[in-house]
Amino acid sequence: MSLTRALIDLRPLRTSRLFRWLLFGRTVSTLGSFMTVVTVMFQVWDSTRSPVWSGAVGLAQALPMIGVGLFAGAWVDRADRRRIYLLGNAGQAACSLLLAVQGFVGHVPVVVVLALVALQASFGALGAPAAGVFVPRLLPKDQVAAGVALNQASGQAMMLVGPAVAGVVLGWWGVGVCYLLDAASFGVSFACAFGLPALPPVGGASRAGLGGVVDGLRFLTRHRAVRGALLTDLAATVLSMPLSLFPLVNAERIGGNPRTLGLFLSALAVGGIVATAFSGPVTRFGRPGPVMLAASAVWGGALAAFGLTHGVWSSLLLLAVAGGADALAVLARTTIVQTCTPDALLGRVTAAETVVGQAGPQLGNLRAGAVAAWGGAAAALVSGGLLCLAAVGAVAASTPEFRRGAADANGVGAVDAAGAREGGRAASAAG
Repeated sequence: MSLTRALIDLRPLRTSRLFRWLLFGRTVSTLGSFMTVVTVMFQVWDSTRSPVWSGAVGLAQALPMIGVGLFAGAWVDRADRRRIYLLGNAGQAACSLLLAVQGFVGHVPVVVVLALVALQASFGALGAPAAGVFVPRLLPKDQVAAGVALNQASGQAMMLVGPAVAGVVLGWWGVGVCYLLDAASFGVSFACAFGLPALPPVGGASRAGLGGVVDGLRFLTRHRAVRGALLTDLAATVLSMPLSLFPLVNAERIGGNPRTLGLFLSALAVGGIVATAFSGPVTRFGRPGPVMLAASAVWGGALAAFGLTHGVWSSLLLLAVAGGADALAVLARTTIVQTCTPDALLGRVTAAETVVGQAGPQLGNLRAGAVAAWGGAAAALVSGGLLCLAAVGAVAASTPEFRRGAADANGVGAVDAAGAREGGRAASAAG
């Protein structure tokens, strides 16, 4: 295999001018978002010196995404996705401006900061399902996986760069300037998406309100490949998410050195970037189901081995392997959702995927902490990794459609045509 074919597939950049602009805008806004994540954490801790308030930042970001997401997905499947995405960007930019104002004013109650963070997350929950339809609408189906990989690569790169840039800006100019830069980044994203054509749902509009949400959930339960992808993701995150254990592992094995703790997090990110950079064979393979199963199994196995390892370098290597496997699993999951879901349902299904991606890791960190409190970090990591392997095996054994990774041009085919038709009849949704 040539090096060119091993590297990330760049065909979407040549195929679609609109995709190029969207990717640029998304990259800039993701940079700003990671800067704001760091800035909010810094401001809340600086104001309160309380780990409880610091933990509340995560809840303020996650709960609106979960609570608003499914209903936002139903709205996305009733209207022009372009306009909803632009509305989400404008709302997030406005929230960043308000955060900047309070940052310059100073001495604002922390509950006000968290309320603005929650409002911004709500606008993000509105824009995410709309953004989920762009790649399959702008690219040929055989390039959807490559488009997802490019989006993922830009996000991972900004996850490394954003916190570092935030640290520099905070040190020189303070929290207000960080929030202003985030607002400007959403402005760039808005401008890059403004030239999109109208993107109404294809195949009929969703039912309004709760009925539309139920139709989307019904599709998820009946489309076995999509259901298998989300269950596999939950198995990996709920059963074996390791992040909450890093401080304990660092204290038990390496003396609590904060630089090593940072390396744990960096190793996951570096593994993800390397795996995505060399994802060309995976995206051209055309069978994301087996890729996700294999990657999720590697994730669980690497974390179980990490639980038994005491050397610094071997630990970092295993975390890099886990990070790479996680990146490929997320790439496969998103590809399955975007290629196997009818356009009229894509907003709701993408919203459900976003909820899974938000809730799973939070529950996984909670599980890991509870087990570690009882039996230590090694018990939590090893048991979680083994449970993940067992759950992935169960999904593979019970879902041959997902294991084969096959779908027809409409994403329905033999998987569950009846379930898709019912969802299509009610709606005829995406991070």
